[in-house]
Amino acid sequence: MQDLEVAPPVLQADGFRKMSLLRGGRRLLFAAASLFCLLPGPAGAGNVATPAPIVMGTATSGGGFEVYGRALAEAVAENDPGLVILPRATAGSLQNVPLLRSGTLDIALVQGTAVEEALADGQKGKNPLSILYALYSSPGLFAVRADQPYRTIDDLRGQAIAFGAAGSGLVGLARDVLGGLGWDMRRDFDARLLERAGDGADLVLNGEVTALWGAGVGWPAFQAVAAGPAGARFIGLDDEDIARVTARYPYLKEMSVPAGAYPGMTEAVKTVGPWSFIMVRPGFPEDLAYRLARALHLAEARLAARLPQGAETTAVNTVSTAEVGVLHPGAIRYFRDVGLLP
Repeated sequence: MQDLEVAPPVLQADGFRKMSLLRGGRRLLFAAASLFCLLPGPAGAGNVATPAPIVMGTATSGGGFEVYGRALAEAVAENDPGLVILPRATAGSLQNVPLLRSGTLDIALVQGTAVEEALADGQKGKNPLSILYALYSSPGLFAVRADQPYRTIDDLRGQAIAFGAAGSGLVGLARDVLGGLGWDMRRDFDARLLERAGDGADLVLNGEVTALWGAGVGWPAFQAVAAGPAGARFIGLDDEDIARVTARYPYLKEMSVPAGAYPGMTEAVKTVGPWSFIMVRPGFPEDLAYRLARALHLAEARLAARLPQGAETTAVNTVSTAEVGVLHPGAIRYFRDVGLLP
């Protein structure tokens, strides 16, 4: 494994699906790995040498995956000190997938739209990736300043919208949600793609864009807009829109962001979204996947205490949202050992 300086993906005309990855600065990550001693592995994983650090792809600075990745690594280490997870900033989910396939990353946080595409590509013969654990649901919605008049998605047509970092799976989510409504990001909106996820909040606050697209609870950019002088208003989908989008894209499910999730959100906001997951590279060892799944299971309460979205990172949610056929064999073995799978 190598520590790479990654550049944002170069977007092509086919709608954010192709990337060019710039690699450089080949430096070893693990000079200290040889200092680890032998430790007994947890039950079910056998007695194994302490593994080399696990390199985990997150996303750009200021985004939810960056914050979540740090919290996840800390929570896992508290439950299994022999597991060292090294979060690595990337351009986001659209870059994490090819970095997993190449073996540059061991595991990665991947937004649901990118998960759907990665699994479909695996069925077409590309290096198949698998799912280790559920992260959290990603109900997509827009945030505008509360002193602005916009209240529906239709109101936002033709406006400048920050749709997220160019390599983020949120961009793909916006593409599918709007496509399900018969709209196109570039044709019907003044679409702005960002270098860093955290830049979007400032653009809304200073009036450079009308709205920010994002997803879920605890998302840093939404929190920043809501904490601004004017506060925030959040825009989701109505029942008719939800039916249209889910009919075209069945992987998207009806979801809602609960009242109180952000300052000033007095009512739940209905919308659609996918689940995001921890995915693992081809050839990731089964015993290590078992051990990591166990550590995540034991870390559930700690992770929930750190982040609101962490409450959804559970073994129960994993087996209820991911088909067994796409789970890593080590995760399957652990879930069977604890009675969550037959």
